[in-house]
Amino acid sequence: MSVDDLPTDRRVSGQRLRTVLGAWERPGPAYAALADGLRAAVLSGRLPLRTRLPSERELAEAVGVSRTTTTAAYDALRDEGYLLSRRGSGTVTTLPDRGTAGREAPDPLTPHDVVDLTIAAPAAPPALHDAVVEALDLLPRHLPGTGYAPGGLPELRAAVAARYTARGVPTTPDQVLVTTGGQEAIHLLVTAHAGPGDRVLVEHPTYPHALDAVRAAAARPVAVPSGPDGLDLELFASTLRQAAPRLAYLIPDHRNPTGTSLTAETRVRVRELATRTRTLVVGDEALSDLTLDGTPPPPFAGDGTDAAVACIGSASKTFWGGLRIGWVRAHRDLVGRLTTQRSHVDIGSSVIDQLVVVRLLDRLDAVLPQRRAELRDRRDLVVGLLAQRLPDWRVEVPAGGLSLWVDLGLPVSSALAALAPRHGVRVAPGPAFGAEAGLERHLRIPFTEPPERLVRAVDGLARAWTDLGLDAGGDVRAEPASLVV
Repeated sequence: MSVDDLPTDRRVSGQRLRTVLGAWERPGPAYAALADGLRAAVLSGRLPLRTRLPSERELAEAVGVSRTTTTAAYDALRDEGYLLSRRGSGTVTTLPDRGTAGREAPDPLTPHDVVDLTIAAPAAPPALHDAVVEALDLLPRHLPGTGYAPGGLPELRAAVAARYTARGVPTTPDQVLVTTGGQEAIHLLVTAHAGPGDRVLVEHPTYPHALDAVRAAAARPVAVPSGPDGLDLELFASTLRQAAPRLAYLIPDHRNPTGTSLTAETRVRVRELATRTRTLVVGDEALSDLTLDGTPPPPFAGDGTDAAVACIGSASKTFWGGLRIGWVRAHRDLVGRLTTQRSHVDIGSSVIDQLVVVRLLDRLDAVLPQRRAELRDRRDLVVGLLAQRLPDWRVEVPAGGLSLWVDLGLPVSSALAALAPRHGVRVAPGPAFGAEAGLERHLRIPFTEPPERLVRAVDGLARAWTDLGLDAGGDVRAEPASLVV
């Protein structure tokens, strides 16, 4: 691994690093004490991974030691694997690789051995196979045409509209645009409303690919906190008034990553604010079908008459990620604009995938009970495993969705995520879901894998947590030798 493998937009100054280190001095060689302080800051998350450190001279001046001392401390941490340096690229924080410090490296894990929890998506339901067979029977009627339908196949637009109508949101097919996955729907809505320097309101934390869409448009995400008690409505309202965002992106149902949902009263208030401020508010309903406990939340669009509200849906979470079909439900004028914009880069989604989704929507009420029961069992399994293996972690059990949002109790999410693959599990750290800095105390743990793999994943997380070198008081040990594996 090299510095170039660790792209970073973080740099810490010498003065800031002095503050992070705190009272690092202790009896013995100064360089060893300084190295211990830096190592502990990396492991605790106070000094995030992939952070570029100040030069040896700058740090020496900041902490009041000789340059020889800082050079020796940096050298020691490079040897241990906590720092990487390259001429012209500086020095960057990381974690040790396997086999350092003379230890015999264990056999490397194959990709199959590692449980990947960075993706929160379920496997395909049994009904998918029959839906594909039926879609193939429907395909011949489309073969004489070009196969291009920028707005989507008429039968799928009608099926999606009927689904909204059945949920209490009267919808006609011309209010639906079919997209190549929900991700394209997000990109279309963002780029149609925001450009360089424009503001887009998002929740914090939120779906990372929505942040990608905002930044790809050179727009600026403006964060509004959304915690266990839901969206901060007062701050949401003041942000709409003062920041004047071009649009707002919310996840109203079983939010990724927290699993929380907007209350019925909050939905009404959000729609009122959207109308009053003339701000398009986009509700990403990709997880709306996955209520596991209680009554499903009411539709985000209300009665569907508010032109300032648009909704996104997707087949990926309800059915299967391999079906790259999503949609936008909005005022017909906005749908027309988006269809024209979409045709510049994508003149239509897969016909066969659209036909498969038509058939799956026809049997949605038969598919959902089994899907929800399976996810409920897996959620409860992971909650129980965490209580047994990692009892100090705090877990709020979500009423729906695909993942848990765990409070680790310490700001070590990035360090844990970097270490976890060595123990057979891959996870996304809390900061990956942030519109701004923070969230190092949190970790997203999806429960979509089969039970036996979920058991392996929690076991791996428990081993990685132990190897972080945290003592009972929550402090990082000065000599975390168990990290070197």
